[in-house]
Amino acid sequence: MAEKPGTPRQPDGPAASAPGGAQHPLVRLLQEFTLEANRYVDSAGGRNDMHRTDLNALAAVMRHAANGDVATPGTLRKELNLSSPATTALIDRLCGSGHLVRVREGQDRRQVQLRMTEKAYRDGSAMFLPLARHMGRAMAGFTEQELETAARFMDAMIAATVQASQEASGAP
Repeated sequence: MAEKPGTPRQPDGPAASAPGGAQHPLVRLLQEFTLEANRYVDSAGGRNDMHRTDLNALAAVMRHAANGDVATPGTLRKELNLSSPATTALIDRLCGSGHLVRVREGQDRRQVQLRMTEKAYRDGSAMFLPLARHMGRAMAGFTEQELETAARFMDAMIAATVQASQEASGAP
């Protein structure tokens, strides 16, 4: 069946019929946000001779510390989807730059724990404070209720992305 001239073509596939599917403008905006955030991380990290993987590793260690959990080379390897040799090289690089320390403590002294240094916190603040200021100004234009709705939406998108990632990797 031929389409009428001037009629917008409807996308095919499962996302086409799903409410809020991949063709939804919010999905495109999330893709744009991800692209711009990655550009910022690359620029900020590059000025400090740090790779995106370095910054992702520090963010993971910081997240574990904030949750009262311990970050280990194994958890970092799993979260960043790295090989064991790549994880070791990453940790060596971050320890060498003064951003991480390896600590052995607690019941099992064989387990290496990873901790961020004051230098890591200082450098991280210097790199990401400009982004935080710009985001804060942008958020000031929204009501508390709008921000709560946006937060719920972002939580749902993060959960959906985690689920898709697990499916893509074959994880249960």
